[in-house]
Amino acid sequence: MSERFERGLAMRRQVMGDAHVERAFASATGFSRPLQEFMTEHAWGTVWCRDGIDLKTRSLITVAMLAALGRGQELAGHVRGALHNGASADEVREVLLHAAVYVGVPLAAEAVRIAEAVVRERPDASPPLDSPSPSR
Repeated sequence: MSERFERGLAMRRQVMGDAHVERAFASATGFSRPLQEFMTEHAWGTVWCRDGIDLKTRSLITVAMLAALGRGQELAGHVRGALHNGASADEVREVLLHAAVYVGVPLAAEAVRIAEAVVRERPDASPPLDSPSPSR
């Protein structure tokens, strides 16, 4: 494999976690493996490795774009990645609330449901998700 693929594989593991990457490649077939390799080399090995913005910001931008596109399965993975890259549950929520203004409430509502499920998976979720919201 190319140096860019190896760099992309390392970045993909860093952001998405070893288990996610292992599952993606283990479930790849002869038909789907070329796409896994393409994404790893070109998305992860090029764009995700660029300087200019930090990984947390890159993750939050990705969360917003996936919410806008209504790509729930990819969104869940990238919410995990954003949390892994140092974003807080509050920051993910704020990105999705901000997205609601620009992409529409139905897409944002679905994105919030997906993100909340991911955040609930984490034992260190803070603040508690069931705490009452401040009075207005």
